[in-house]
Amino acid sequence: MKQLLIIPDKNQMESCLGLAKEYNLGFEYNDFFEPDVLDDNAKLKELIEGYTRYDLPAYTTVHGAFFDVLPFSIDRKIREIAELRVEQSIETAKRLGAKAVIFHTNYNPFLNTKEYVKAWLDTNTAYWRGVLARHADMNIYLENMFDTTPDVLEVLSDNLSEYRNYGVCLDYAHAFLSHKEPEVWAKKLGRFVKHIHINDNDGVSDLHLAWGDGKINRHKFYECYEKYMKNATILLETSRMVNKIRSLEMLRLEFLDR
Repeated sequence: MKQLLIIPDKNQMESCLGLAKEYNLGFEYNDFFEPDVLDDNAKLKELIEGYTRYDLPAYTTVHGAFFDVLPFSIDRKIREIAELRVEQSIETAKRLGAKAVIFHTNYNPFLNTKEYVKAWLDTNTAYWRGVLARHADMNIYLENMFDTTPDVLEVLSDNLSEYRNYGVCLDYAHAFLSHKEPEVWAKKLGRFVKHIHINDNDGVSDLHLAWGDGKINRHKFYECYEKYMKNATILLETSRMVNKIRSLEMLRLEFLDR
């Protein structure tokens, strides 16, 4: 049984819970990556309680902070803030009873000298090893964002693969916008992929369209999933309710019963 998730809308919870029941969905919370939320204990408590007062799906995840989260920065002050945001995100996920937190790699593909790549890999390996060891009870997934190829994330994942709570979140739509075909990403990273983000786009911008409303080859994704990533959970990463429903109908028709 494929585990799909949607992004819940706190203002349309009854509708989201209805979809979750109909399609056996989980939730991925997208309300907790804003710095102003993480730094406001009252707002954070209000948001968490706004969700936990409902009978929520058993499987949930949290999208962690990602704005300027650079734990590999050479600037100590920037590293300190990045590390704070990561810890805040993980603690928030625990308060929500979530199973995993997703963070972006924030790798800059234009700084691609051998020296930069080596430093990036060394720093990230050491940092995430510490996070994974400290939070062995929480799954930590790293997502491709600006990455133009899967190569650096593949090496980093090899370095972190000893930790059972580590995984890759393959954003298939981001991969579609990259220099490599999405199936190359799936093939190279598939053994590490535990979670996937899907939506559609025009091949130019990350539009988060309904699944089927853009140019992504859906059937190639289904093939890649079955061949390389068949145990991964899948977030339907689109926010508007109408897009959630249309995407779920498309997935049920083409994919869910396979």
